Amino acid sequence: MKITKICCIGAGYVGGPTMSVIAKKNPNIKITVVDVNQERIDAWNNPDVTKLPIYEPGLAEIVKETRDENLFFSTEIDKTIDESEMIFISVNTPTKTYGKGKGMAADLKYVELCARSIAKVATTNKIVVEKSTLPVRTAQAIKSILDNIGGDVKFSILSNPEFLAEGTAIQDLLNPDRVLIGGESEEAIESLANIYASWVPQEKILRTNVWSSELSKLTANAFLAQRISSINAISELCEKTEANVNEVAKAIGMDSRIGPKFLQASVGFGGSCFQKDILNLVYIARSYNLHEVADYWEQVILFNDHQKRRFADHIVNTLYNTVSGKKIGFLGWAFKKDTNDTRESAAIYVADYLLNEQASISVYDPKVPAKKMQSDLNYLNTRSVSENEQQVTAFSNPYEALKDTHAVAILTEWDEFKTYDWNKIYVNMKKPAFIFDGRNLLDKTEMTSIGFEYSSIGQ
Repeated sequence: MKITKICCIGAGYVGGPTMSVIAKKNPNIKITVVDVNQERIDAWNNPDVTKLPIYEPGLAEIVKETRDENLFFSTEIDKTIDESEMIFISVNTPTKTYGKGKGMAADLKYVELCARSIAKVATTNKIVVEKSTLPVRTAQAIKSILDNIGGDVKFSILSNPEFLAEGTAIQDLLNPDRVLIGGESEEAIESLANIYASWVPQEKILRTNVWSSELSKLTANAFLAQRISSINAISELCEKTEANVNEVAKAIGMDSRIGPKFLQASVGFGGSCFQKDILNLVYIARSYNLHEVADYWEQVILFNDHQKRRFADHIVNTLYNTVSGKKIGFLGWAFKKDTNDTRESAAIYVADYLLNEQASISVYDPKVPAKKMQSDLNYLNTRSVSENEQQVTAFSNPYEALKDTHAVAILTEWDEFKTYDWNKIYVNMKKPAFIFDGRNLLDKTEMTSIGFEYSSIGQ
């Protein structure tokens, strides 16, 4: 099938950047990203591309180049579905907060709603592409809905999981390690492969069955998260034995069988995918009575929670066993640098722990607004909205955020933090002035020479 029009349902962290790059590389295909959220669509259509709803280096430039040429953002979902030959499903698949599988299984209600909408309005044959991260065999459920509701319309289902990393999403899309397409229809697979082939070498476009494709996404994220928990486990041992986790990571990373990526010890991983996908993997394993498999992967999550709790405990213990009434300055709220995504960010949970100990927190993050920080804390439902507002204050200037603080906690590895005037920060802090470097970002020798009491992960 020759593709001339694409619809992407979901204008989030996957749909927006992915469709922008596809539009840039396929100027003859009209691509429309649709979403029920009018505010989000308005943000994508903002004439000022610095105000897009998602921050990714390089994204604004591509949107500016392609928007209103062959890339469009709209709330006209039904009309766009009917006009398109290929439909990407890029909606959120959060962990269930209710019923069977609560706390582990993926909540597929948004995916099912998409399938029902497609079946209801489609009048011509469609290729439906799973872009959201989904449990194994979800494609079968989508096809069942489409075939039973869609009448005479024929639907081909493909799995095309996204392997981009937030913060480097555009570069990952422009230069992917691989593109994975799973499906049963060879014609449908080649229709999608031809779109990617406009910039991705054929040897990097992998064709599999749909089940392998779905499971590969969960497995990739589980392996990456496992590496982070593994080095973080070693970081705790390093702190007890006077080893340096950075030196250990470098030594093992030079082994070609291991490699250096994802061996940076930290306060813990965050983001929308790692925890959600591992929990999903655990749930699937348990549903097949594979309890040893489930226990193995669940430990990755348990250790990540431990690392965040351990970091917060260390702050309390170092500050003479109490942070009550003390002001702690946070540098960073996003789960990693170069993104404004805060989902499952370590900062949220460290803040929650310290707030329970009656600390006052001042925060600076270059891309996360105060409203989002409050929303993240309120979602935990640990305390009232007014209490969160009273105890947590966001600043637009880092020096103001750190003024009169007892300690600084670095929660995100933004490069700009390394360039600050730390002598100025030291002068304006309470003494002794503590730095808790959760990202091993600063130089210990330099910080201690200024006068800071400095501690970091794994040293």
